[in-house]
Parts: sequence; C-alpha cells; structure tokens
Amino acid sequence: MTTETAVSHVVSSAQSRTAATQLDKSETPQWHNIKAPDARTTRTATVSVPAGRRELAAFLRNPNALFGLVFLSLMALVALIAPIVFPGDPLGMVGKPFLWPGQDAAFPLGTDSMGRNVLAGLFHGARISLFVGLTATALGLGVGITVGSLAGYFGGWVDDVLVRIIEIFQTLPNFVLLVVLVAIAQPSATTVSVAIAIVSWPMVARLTRAEFRAIREKDYVVAARSLGFRHPRIILKEILPNALPPLIVTASVMVATAILMESALSFMGLGDPNVVSWGSMIGNGRELIRTAWYLTFLPGLAIVFTVLALNLIGDGLNDALNPRFSEERS
Repeated sequence: MTTETAVSHVVSSAQSRTAATQLDKSETPQWHNIKAPDARTTRTATVSVPAGRRELAAFLRNPNALFGLVFLSLMALVALIAPIVFPGDPLGMVGKPFLWPGQDAAFPLGTDSMGRNVLAGLFHGARISLFVGLTATALGLGVGITVGSLAGYFGGWVDDVLVRIIEIFQTLPNFVLLVVLVAIAQPSATTVSVAIAIVSWPMVARLTRAEFRAIREKDYVVAARSLGFRHPRIILKEILPNALPPLIVTASVMVATAILMESALSFMGLGDPNVVSWGSMIGNGRELIRTAWYLTFLPGLAIVFTVLALNLIGDGLNDALNPRFSEERS
C-alpha cells in the first residue's frame, strides 16, 4: 500500500465517522419546549424546600393561626402550673364571699358566693377542659379512623356493615345521647371524655372512609398491592399518611367541640362534682348574674377565647395543608 493510498483511506474513514455522527444527531429528537433542568446538572441549591417545612412555614406566617397557637400554649401552661400556683383545693372556701376583682390583693379576680377563689377556679378549670377535650378527641379519632379506614379500604360487605353502624349513631341527637350516657354512668372527667368520644367518632369515620376510597386506587397503592404488601402495611404506610391532613384539621375542631360539650354538661350539673370546671363556674354564678356578673363573665371569656384559638388553629392548618392553597403559594 502506497502513502497516497493510506492517506486516502484515513480521510475516507474520518468522513464516514463524521457522517454517522451527524446522522445520529439528526435522528435524535430535539425537545425545545422542555423547561425542566437536567437531573445530572441540577445543583443542590435548586432543590425545593420539603413539603413539611413549607407547610409549617405557611402555618407560622398566618397571624390568626399564630395568635391561636400562642393563646392555646398559654392555656396549656396555665393548666400545668395550676397545682403549683394554687396547691390547695380550688373548691375550698378561703375568703369572704362576693369579693370583686381587684378588691383584695390576695384574690385578684375576686371570690364567689361561697368565698372560693375565682382565679384558682379558672386555673384548675383549664386542666379539666383541656383534659376532656384532648382525651375525647384522641378516643374519637382512634375509633373513627379505625372504622373509616376499614370501610374505605376493603369496601364490599365490610363497608356496608360499618356504614350502617355509623348511620345508626348519626341518627341519634348528639347532645341528647351525651346526656343519657353521662346520666347512666357516674359523672367524672373520664366518663365525660368517653361519652363525648362516643358521639364524636362517626364524623371522623365518614371523613376517613371518604379519603380512603379516594386514595385506595392511586398508582402507588396499586403498586404496593402488586408487590405483595399486606393490608395493614398498605393502610398504615401508604394510605393513612396521605389521608391525615383533613383529619388533623378536624381534630382541632373536635377539641373545641369537646370543651363546649363538657362546659354544657357541667353547666347543667352533670359534670364531675369533685372538680371545678369553667362550665360549673358559670352554672354556679348564673343566679347571681345581676349582682355579681364577673362570676359568669370570666369563665365564659376563658371558654370563648380557648374555642376561638382552636378554631383559628384549625383554619391555619386548613390553609397550610390544603393542596389548592399550596399550589397558589408555590
């Protein structure tokens, strides 16, 4: 082979490789409308904020929700320090009757008709109200989520039977059923909490059932089922975490409703007679509302602001966890 022949062979090989490269480029589709960055070249600085932090930041930016959270935290602190600040019995007669607020430094908010410290009653009443509200909500959520998840996930005859049970409880007036349950059992904070949970769980069950029915056919649930995961794992790991946002919002409303129900029962004299609550304080002072209006005004104000704080927290959670609002913020 001569030198000229070798050179021509090399040139032809290079030209063929160039032509092949150009052909590959021409056959490769050019997606000009794609705006997403290449995953291999994306820097960590461009990674979006995790959803949990974004929702928490959105909740904390809400002034109404922040006010509710601060006030509820203050009430929780009051309930915790009540036995320390007022170690005695809040039902004990410790002063002169009908001392008005500011009349005696030892009793900043005055005394009632029996000489009991109103401020001590408010502090200890916060313990009962929050205990009943949180306990009843926890029990109602536990029963409601269990029943609703089973009905929504399995469907069929399981759904039919559980829905009928839910409808039976919902056909009964809630407060009438609550009064009957408390009247049958011995009135106590625990009994009142269980009774409120019994009348509250059907609402949670229906909400949970609706969420499970909407989520159970999602792709990731079908994939988990095709991989052979057991039903408890799919319910607890795949579906329940995605159904929690509306349940969290409902829980805040349930706490407020439980506090109102307990106050109403105590106002009617169906609460625990051995403890002081805001409702019992209002009930004891209702006959003296013309001469000593502060006896009903102060515990009523505590109920109003506590329930308002819980509702503001619920609204803030709804704004932070609602996907529609999340898309608008992003």
